[in-house]
Amino acid sequence: MKFGFVMPSGNVHDALRFAEAAEAAGWDGFFVWEPVWGNDPWVTLAAIAMRTERIRLGTLLTPLSRRRPWKVAGETATLDQLSHGRVILSVGLGAPETGFANFGEATDRKTRAELLDESIDIITGLWQGQPFNYDGKHYHVTETTFMPPEPPVQQPRIPIWVVGAWPQPKSMARVLKCDGLLPIIKEVDGRYTQPTPDQLREMKAYVETNRTLTSPFDIIKEGETPLDKKVEWAEMVRPYAEAGVTWWIESMWTAPNLDMVLERVQHGPPP
Repeated sequence: MKFGFVMPSGNVHDALRFAEAAEAAGWDGFFVWEPVWGNDPWVTLAAIAMRTERIRLGTLLTPLSRRRPWKVAGETATLDQLSHGRVILSVGLGAPETGFANFGEATDRKTRAELLDESIDIITGLWQGQPFNYDGKHYHVTETTFMPPEPPVQQPRIPIWVVGAWPQPKSMARVLKCDGLLPIIKEVDGRYTQPTPDQLREMKAYVETNRTLTSPFDIIKEGETPLDKKVEWAEMVRPYAEAGVTWWIESMWTAPNLDMVLERVQHGPPP
């Protein structure tokens, strides 16, 4: 199992400091969130790429429904070049309550799902190079020979992690096109909850049975381990590792201050 850390808040200087501390402490990945309006994640990650050497870098997550997919394809490919192949792109529908309506972004769930699906197709197609054409419901792309960028370092492509709601057929079908699962459970009453290890085993079995891509596949679990209690860390993480989780992402979204977050970063990942 690999261990990542997602930055819950702070400015670009905080993110740089935390990312350097994370690499020094042995974390495998460092992630930033992508707001509707706020600190730009791709500028931040580019700065981090220049100050680190080993740690994987990415968003957690990018709501593709409000992004131009060709812009994301260029940003991620450029960052992959800059970081010598360390990028992970995490995508999903996003949380509309974070300001979508304030800026005129689509809030309808079906529309956002359609945009997400088309965006994944376009991004992966553009990474593969020209000629590329796409004719979807929302996006139409024709091949271009005008200064096409270099492809990503990672081949066959930059890993894409996507939110998958179990047991929703359309959501899980989307997972099969990608390289990692950010799992969530849709209950019969419509609530969304975090998966248990047994539910993760079901999701893993579904992917193994139905996915036709041959690229590696990750299963990601977010959680918060207690500070300086390494025995408890291991007990908390072990059931998920046994269920097939390949990445644990330490998430301190409700931490009262950044000093506490930095202290957790410096303690390093679970043993």
